[in-house]
Amino acid sequence: MGNRTEVTQFILLGLTNDPELQVPLFIMFTFIYLITLVGNLGITVLILLDSRLHTPMYFFLSNLSLADFGYSTAVTPTVMAGLLLGDQVISYSACAAQMFVFAVFATVENYLLASMAYDRYAAVCKPLHYTTTMTTGVCARLAIGCYIFGFLNASIYIGDTFSLSFCMNNEVHHFFCDIPAVMVLSCSDRYVNELILIYVVSFNIFFALLVILISYIFIFITILNMHSSGGYQKAIATCASHLTAVSIFYGTVIFMYTQPSSSHSMDTDKMASVFYTMVIPMLNPMVYSMRNKEVKNAFKKIVLESKLSLGL
Repeated sequence: MGNRTEVTQFILLGLTNDPELQVPLFIMFTFIYLITLVGNLGITVLILLDSRLHTPMYFFLSNLSLADFGYSTAVTPTVMAGLLLGDQVISYSACAAQMFVFAVFATVENYLLASMAYDRYAAVCKPLHYTTTMTTGVCARLAIGCYIFGFLNASIYIGDTFSLSFCMNNEVHHFFCDIPAVMVLSCSDRYVNELILIYVVSFNIFFALLVILISYIFIFITILNMHSSGGYQKAIATCASHLTAVSIFYGTVIFMYTQPSSSHSMDTDKMASVFYTMVIPMLNPMVYSMRNKEVKNAFKKIVLESKLSLGL
């Protein structure tokens, strides 16, 4: 692969060349990243520390938080460095590494959302068998499967993209090494590579969406057959956060990746990419914690214990 390319580094053109916008954007992205960092790692630590949150739903939520933190961290610090220092050069290997890490965690999130939908199906539709259905072993196998799929898919994406030859053009019209933005720079025929990308991404998205859709069909049928208003409200509350996260994540990803690079508007893609690389990882902890009494109570308990241990 190295013998077939003349490019040893790429230049990330970033979001804007306007000097007046770079500092405000740096401040905004720093703020977003700090919230992402505190929110996702905070939820993970909270779930680890509070035994009442050692349930399948929160096990998957902690892994979702790690995935959000992972793919945000793969991108956001690079963007911040580019805005603050004007360092827009990224080496060939660093570009491949960034693409790989981002693809791993984005794929993990994709399958975690499907696993969480199955968990919600078991909780709402088979409450009496929930503890025997969602055992520790089942949850562990589902989570491990998500990470295996993440690494396999990322390997396919990297092999598919960097099997191409890159000649003189090394300016990436993006703020990170996103697959379509890098692939379009190739000086070799990329038709087959684009098809592979579209088919693999489409399979991942639509397989996960199919699992989610089937799970929620059964959930809604169960909810409609409920005679208790309390049970109805509890079931809706159980699924609301997950449905919100699913809608935000898949709406953006489908828009980005299920079209050929020839039809991409890079400026539109960059705006969508800001949303799914930075904003979604920041929003997910809020979506899952703002209306969740168990998370709020666990947080209050940790704060109270901290105050007592410090003698405040």
